[in-house]
Amino acid sequence: MDGNTVGIVASQPRSMAGALDIDASEKAARFVQTCDAFNIPLVTLLDVPGFLPGVDQEHGGIIRHGAKLLYAYCNATVPRVQLILRKAYGGACIVMDSRSVGADLAYAWPTNEVVVMGAEGAANVIFRRRIQQADDPEAVRQRMVKEYRAELMHPYYTAERGLIDDVIDPADTRAVLVRALRMLRGKHAELPLRKHGNPPQ
Repeated sequence: MDGNTVGIVASQPRSMAGALDIDASEKAARFVQTCDAFNIPLVTLLDVPGFLPGVDQEHGGIIRHGAKLLYAYCNATVPRVQLILRKAYGGACIVMDSRSVGADLAYAWPTNEVVVMGAEGAANVIFRRRIQQADDPEAVRQRMVKEYRAELMHPYYTAERGLIDDVIDPADTRAVLVRALRMLRGKHAELPLRKHGNPPQ
């Protein structure tokens, strides 16, 4: 981008809806570490509905492998820019270089959803009592889902809380990323005085 090498990390929503599994977490962690080792800036394109559920993933240690990706990002000292394209759900959103783990800049398209879980699941948990006590539980549930979507599942809510720096027009994406990387070109991160970190195994 702008004549400079950039490492791009992105999930593929056409495969498993973009969910992170053990292999994806390992692969991305290794790539982030490689870019950091060679001083290559990182751009993370985010469209992830969470970690892949399932017994195989649990027995294989999905949390431990997801932590490897989190560790790789937290340990990276190169310029890091995150762009949320669509879904950014739960812990997978955090490990994909969120502001809370040290991304230098975070942007979002107007179509994104940054939430702990989808509207259906969240409404069922948050408004459980109200739904159970209603005369028409299904109508109340539908209303609560709509309310949750309208109030919490939009990028401006995320921006208000400082989790993203700006909501951008998708047509301006390349120009915004180029400007961000240009601004971060002189970034110098001070590492803590220690021999080495203790990455998850």
